[in-house]
Amino acid sequence: MIKLIVLDVDGCLTDGKIIYTAQGDEIKAFHVQDGLAIVSWIKLGYEVAIITGRDSEIVAHRARELGIVHLFQGVKNKDDVLEALRLKLHLKWENVAAIGDDLNDYKMLQCAGLSFTPANGSLYIQEHVDCTLRRHGGEGAVREMIEYIIKHNGDEDAFMALWQ
Repeated sequence: MIKLIVLDVDGCLTDGKIIYTAQGDEIKAFHVQDGLAIVSWIKLGYEVAIITGRDSEIVAHRARELGIVHLFQGVKNKDDVLEALRLKLHLKWENVAAIGDDLNDYKMLQCAGLSFTPANGSLYIQEHVDCTLRRHGGEGAVREMIEYIIKHNGDEDAFMALWQ
């Protein structure tokens, strides 16, 4: 049973574009369907972590907005951070699912009991994950992953009960 989902940001929660204003401010776009699925996952009593290689106040804001308490930014070795979090939460690898889209996610994805990449993830990553999703990063890929896991866990009735 999956109890923790781990999310990469650029290319998974977003479409991977990094946009700067003339003043140097960064802009990111998040998909509302991903957000609803993440909030639902948390309401079911499960954990969510963001592990990302970049630092962004926008990501910190989105994490707070969704109720994600495990936020790790500026991470070079995502697998090391994930291992520490897994131990802190007293989970086995089989209880962890992760989504990543590029080579810097490879080791983290190899550790997870269930691994995903968006449809537009690196071909090298697609060859090594359990599931390549139909949706692209930033276009509901995280929602698709969570719905897959809800079915995998047998949580469909509890998930639907959140909205009835």
